[in-house]
Amino acid sequence: MRIDPTLRALADPTRLRIMRLLSAMELAVGELAQVLGQSQPRVSRHIRILCDAGLAERRKEGSWVFLRSAIGATRAPPMGAAAARLLDVAEADDATFAARCAEDRRHLAAIRAAREVSAEGYFSRHAEEWDTLRGLHSPDGPVEAALARALGTRSLGALLDVGTGTGRMAELFAPASDHVTGLDKSPEMLRIARARLQNLPSDGVALVQGDFTALPFADDSFDTVLFHQVLHYAQVPEAVLAEAARVARSGATVAIVDFAAHDREELREKHAHARLGFSDEQMLALLSSAGFAPAPPVALPGKPLTVKIWTGMRGSSADHSLTPHNTKVSRA
Repeated sequence: MRIDPTLRALADPTRLRIMRLLSAMELAVGELAQVLGQSQPRVSRHIRILCDAGLAERRKEGSWVFLRSAIGATRAPPMGAAAARLLDVAEADDATFAARCAEDRRHLAAIRAAREVSAEGYFSRHAEEWDTLRGLHSPDGPVEAALARALGTRSLGALLDVGTGTGRMAELFAPASDHVTGLDKSPEMLRIARARLQNLPSDGVALVQGDFTALPFADDSFDTVLFHQVLHYAQVPEAVLAEAARVARSGATVAIVDFAAHDREELREKHAHARLGFSDEQMLALLSSAGFAPAPPVALPGKPLTVKIWTGMRGSSADHSLTPHNTKVSRA
């Protein structure tokens, strides 16, 4: 029976805290060590116990190891459901433990906010040379042609270009769209995009400053949602795609252009990448969880990195609980 290993794994307060953090999102082991204020070897020992009990799963990405909860997974231990209820009760009934969990979440948010500030600084410093930098990883021409083929010949309708950067995708697909909205968090990027798109009809393009984890748009607003070399900057790609699904209409297409999984650590260290690409298995799970029916991916092998194009179609609109956020909108 799995009762003893499960109960032993949850008998330590630190492991309870880890599981509460993992109940919301996948986390890097280094993030857990920072949040818990413990050494990485010590946290790794706790993780090994949780994984051995079937309560958590590891995923290696370059030199980083990510951890996610296995409670609710098809291969979760028989006691998994009971463990989930135990964790909920522990936080609900123990005020001290609840306060500690809340502090852990605040600490995690602060760590990720600091990384986002660092990434924003990178984008600000490199906005003027962004197109050149992107081309160093893979040639633009073949990728853009393959993306156009993947999107097909039909009208793209209302297109949302998430992380529009210098506006290249908005410029490329404006003729095939009824209206293009380019969203970016960086004012410097939007300034360059505005100059690039100034010759397009003003009523056909809008540039919006905003965050891809909290899209400033109403539910069911777009027919096509595009992520071009953007998702690898997401700390929590699941949340980003959930937002994309919220603003996508029933039958809408999502297209993601990004790197296949790789081990180029310098992209994380020097270029603010949060993820070292994605495997087809990861992307299938991300799209499916967000409510998109995935299509077969397209691979464009290159040196040193392979670019992949993943597309999916939105099913029937879910009951969205999120509300639009205020934003600053400017016409190109």
